[in-house]
Amino acid sequence: MVGMMSIYLSIRMIKKKIINRAKKTLSTEIKEIQNLSKIFNDNFYKAVMILSKVKGRVIITGIGKSAHIGNKIAATLTSTGTPSYFMHATEASHGDLGGIKKNDCLLAISNSGETSELNNIINYSKRFAIPLISISSNSKSLLNKNSTIGIVYKKPIEACPLNLAPTSSTTVSLVIGDCLAMALLELKGFKSSQFRKFHPGGNLGKDLKIISDIMHIGNSLPLAKETDKMTKTLITMTKKSFGCVGVTNKRQKLIGIITDGDLRKKMNNNLFNLTASEIMTKKPTTGNKNMLVGEVLNIMNTKKITNLFICEKNKPIGIIHIHDLLRLSS
Repeated sequence: MVGMMSIYLSIRMIKKKIINRAKKTLSTEIKEIQNLSKIFNDNFYKAVMILSKVKGRVIITGIGKSAHIGNKIAATLTSTGTPSYFMHATEASHGDLGGIKKNDCLLAISNSGETSELNNIINYSKRFAIPLISISSNSKSLLNKNSTIGIVYKKPIEACPLNLAPTSSTTVSLVIGDCLAMALLELKGFKSSQFRKFHPGGNLGKDLKIISDIMHIGNSLPLAKETDKMTKTLITMTKKSFGCVGVTNKRQKLIGIITDGDLRKKMNNNLFNLTASEIMTKKPTTGNKNMLVGEVLNIMNTKKITNLFICEKNKPIGIIHIHDLLRLSS
């Protein structure tokens, strides 16, 4: 019994130690990220302006853990309208420098700013007058001194208990990259429609489809005139199988909708003698053909509706059922 208790206490101590380390890692990295507010100065502004005017590509470079961060930053820039690619600092010295063109811009990442593998890239940028933006924690470093613009952050305390493994420093570099990318996105007026073109696959691509690509059109639309008797309206509603019918006026504009719920509320012996306009819910929620699937799904979830008419100048041109959207996500 004593042995079991000892094992139990040992497990509890290990569990507590693991959770405490995780919490300390998180709090350390959060604190270092918060210190970044000081970098949003003239140099950051100038870096964004240089990047916004690049006619070629932004080439991200680094080595070690910075290389992994550089790959991610390059991917984020490219997907948000700033063509970029990653070039490993070592490979650059073995022929890849030839891929850097006059209209390009270099973005070098190094926590210390003294990474020797970057020397050839620095020299190349000077020789051919290619702008070099750096991200480092050392204002006196060789990299910062030889950069066109240097973004210098306060040297972070690593979340590693030995203060050795790159943890906080890589997180900080990643955040700076995201800040640059989002500032560029907004400056360039990058739109969701453009984002969609670069993300055709996966769930993100599905959410970014335009609703006109998947809406039901033409004879599929369940529509009734405002003067139609409910006998006729119910036949239309049953045939079209959407569980609803849109009600239009003489100018063919959508003025209401009748759903299964409306029928249950108004169900009585006089129902078939009423007109569609007497049963309908007025001013239904509608969408437009340029909305994204993600937007429409959000509207339908918020409004708790299962159908949405797509209109142009208040005239119904399509309809979406929530099942259409759920099938896309499955």
